[in-house]
Amino acid sequence: MYAVIKTGGKQERVSEGQRLRVELLGQPEGAEVSFTPVMLVDGETVLVTPDELSGSTVTAKVLGEEAGKKIRAGTYKSKSNQRKRWGHRQHYSTVEILSISAST
Repeated sequence: MYAVIKTGGKQERVSEGQRLRVELLGQPEGAEVSFTPVMLVDGETVLVTPDELSGSTVTAKVLGEEAGKKIRAGTYKSKSNQRKRWGHRQHYSTVEILSISAST
């Protein structure tokens, strides 16, 4: 059984026991969070419509936080001595999928 969840403006395919990085959730380490699935597949059964998915949940446990790779960028305009540099480092939450429950 697997599900597709939506978090942080992105969609991820998850299954039980899987660990993944999602955008920062703002939850403490050890907290349980639940995601609403966009799609749920159980063998030959595929649940996609909102009526079929009502009551379905994906439960995960927050394992910690980490920072992503540093991204550096800059602009330059010739003949005018204009230079600007900036950087960004995205923060992520690491979660482990505990259970996927389908409504029947």
